Order: sequence, then C-alpha cells, then structure tokens
Amino acid sequence: MTKIFMTRPLPETVQAAARADFDLTVRPMTSPLTVEEMRTALSEYDGVIPTLGDLFSSDIFKAQEDWRCQILANFGVGYNHIDVAAAKAAGITVSNTPGAVTDATADVALTLMLMSARRAGEGERLLRAGRWEGWHPTQLLGMHLGGKTVGIVGMGRIGQAIARRCHAGFGMTVAYHSRSPKVLDFPATRMDSLLALAAAVDVLVLAVPGGDETHHLINAEVLEAMQPHAHLINIARGNVVEEAALIRVLEQGAIGGAGLDVYEFEPAVPDALCAMENVVLLPHLGTAALEVREDMGLMSVRNLQAFFAGETPPNLV
Repeated sequence: MTKIFMTRPLPETVQAAARADFDLTVRPMTSPLTVEEMRTALSEYDGVIPTLGDLFSSDIFKAQEDWRCQILANFGVGYNHIDVAAAKAAGITVSNTPGAVTDATADVALTLMLMSARRAGEGERLLRAGRWEGWHPTQLLGMHLGGKTVGIVGMGRIGQAIARRCHAGFGMTVAYHSRSPKVLDFPATRMDSLLALAAAVDVLVLAVPGGDETHHLINAEVLEAMQPHAHLINIARGNVVEEAALIRVLEQGAIGGAGLDVYEFEPAVPDALCAMENVVLLPHLGTAALEVREDMGLMSVRNLQAFFAGETPPNLV
C-alpha cells in the first residue's frame, strides 16, 4: 500500500480521507521538520504532505540521487518553503491547495484593516488593564475606512477577494500593483509603480506570493513613500516586508500603523513591534478556520489520489 507521511496533525476528517486510500503516518509534533526528518520522509515514504516551515531546500533534494518519495502534496497555497525546481530535478512532483484559502485569508486582511485603523488592539489592552475611564469624545480616535483608498499589492485570487470586500463593503476606492493588468468585476486602477501606489493610498495591503522575487518587496523606500496616516497590512509572507525598515518608520511616526499576520523570522516577533500601540499582531491566523483547514487538507489528499492513480494532480505547481 502507498505510504504517505503527514508532517503535522491535520483535522481528523483529513486524516480519515487519507487513511481510506493510503498507509498514513502522522507526525504528532506541530513544529517544522528537521533536516534529518525531511531526508527520512523522502527516503521512506511514497508521498509527503508538508506545510509552512518544512524547508525542503535544494540541499535536501541533492543529498542523494534517488528518493522513494514521488510527490510533495503541500498543505497550503504558498510553497516558497519548497525549492520546486530542485524537487522536479529530483523527479518529485509538487502540488498545493489554491482556492481553499482565498476567502478566509481575505477576511483576516479586513480584520487587520479594521483593527489597525480603528485602534481596536490598543483599546482592548486599555480595557483589560483596567485603565479605561469611560467614554469621551476624543478617546482613541482612529481612521474611518469608508470612502478611503486601498492599495492592493498583488491582484491574484486573495488580492481580488480583499479588494472586492473593500469596494462593496466599505465603498473604498481600489488601486493595485501587479505584474500584468487584471480583468476585474469591480472598479480598480492599476498603478505601474509600487512607489506611486504606496504614496497614493490610505491602506496598503500585501497579497503577493512568497519567494525570492518578493523578498523585501516592501523596503524602506516603499515604506517611506507612504502617507503619514496610512496603514500597512500584511497577510502574505513575512519576508515580503523588510521588518527592520518597518520598525524604523513606525518608531518615527512616518506611517499611521500596521496590521501583521506574518513575520520575517516567524515565529520570532521583534520586541519593538510588540511594544508599539499602533501595531496589530496576529499569530498567522490567515486560514485558521476549521472548514478551511479541512478543505485544504482534503485538497492535498485529492492531489495525492490523482497522482497515484496515474493522473495529473488538480493543483500541480
């Protein structure tokens, strides 16, 4: 029977679906795989279901010439933790789980936008600390999102879902920057320059894939181009933002605030960010809904089922 290795426990429904067709081994830990564990997984299993943090680098694949593993059915839409070219060179197929994460991730982007603009985290900390003295007219005045301009960096599935919510739900003007123009079902202006987008918007939302092409895409120059009242929202990958530069502009009051669900050196979060009242910090909750994680896991299983049936996985990378 085909042996499958699940690198972290997924919802029970997903495990049951995998066990129906495969000899499944579930690693009980929730931490990323070690180098030795990755090599063992590739050596002893026909397929692996890895996820964020399991760093299948080119060095891992090059450690030997022939691996037993034939497919990495990644649990997640992002796969920048897998060197896909090196995997293919080693004869290993890679798949992912697009679509399943779109709405949940977009919802978290809107959560961060509202929390950051309306100072919700700061207000909750005030109340929980017992320092709230009651309502008054000038307390915790934030920025109203209605009618403002949102800039989306990366207008793929998730970027479009965020923009659609901003347009239809808040009456926001939508601008975006992407490698190519998009055919959209809502009004939006494409900006040729990332710097021009950053300078023009009240909220800048990052929705690009991770990887070398987008590493530090949001650097000091982009951050310094933002307006003093503008907020940065990141639901993409942590290293899309040059974190040290973000800390500097926040400390200088050069932007209004930030809402972050991901971090450059995750799970490490700089003390400087934790200390700032104008920063909202979430622990990578983008897809953290049971239904979504079940959908993602079942999509990984379907990719495996198709592959071992001799078919092309529906979500081939």
